[in-house]
Amino acid sequence: MSISLRYDSRRQPVLARQMVATSQPLATQAGLEIMRRGGNAIDAAIATAITLTVVEPTSNGLGSDAFAMVWHEGTLHGINASGRSPKRLQPDELPDGRMPSLGWLTVTVPGAVSAWMRLSERFGDLPFDCLFDAAIDYARNGFPVSPLTASS
Repeated sequence: MSISLRYDSRRQPVLARQMVATSQPLATQAGLEIMRRGGNAIDAAIATAITLTVVEPTSNGLGSDAFAMVWHEGTLHGINASGRSPKRLQPDELPDGRMPSLGWLTVTVPGAVSAWMRLSERFGDLPFDCLFDAAIDYARNGFPVSPLTASS
C-alpha cells in the first residue's frame, strides 16, 4: 500500500506515534527519553520544560509561570499557574490603588514548578523525580550551548 501526501514545500512529512518538539534539541531528547521509559505525553512535556530551564534558561526558567490545557479521558482540564501576588499585599498598599508597572510590588511568586507537580500528580505515569534526570545530568556535566542562547 502506498501513501501519497501532497506538500507544497520540500519538507518531508514526519509520521510518528510519539513526538516532542522544542527550540532546543537536548530538551527534545529529554522528552523522547521519558517516553521511551514508559512515560506519557504529560511526563515528556514536564521533563522537556525542566530540561529547558538548564539548556535554554533564557526561554524557560524556574521563576516562570505556566499554563496548561490537557485533554484527558474526554474532559478538558486547565491549569493556571501564573504567579500569585504576595499573600500579605493589601490593595491599599498599592500606589494610587493600582498595580505599578515597575518595582518590587510587581514581582510575583513563580508558578511553573507547582504546575509541573500538579500535572505529574494528576496525569503523569512516571515518578516526578525521574523527570529531572536529563536536566540534572546537563547541569552537572555540561552541554553544548547554542549560539542564540550564548548571545542571550
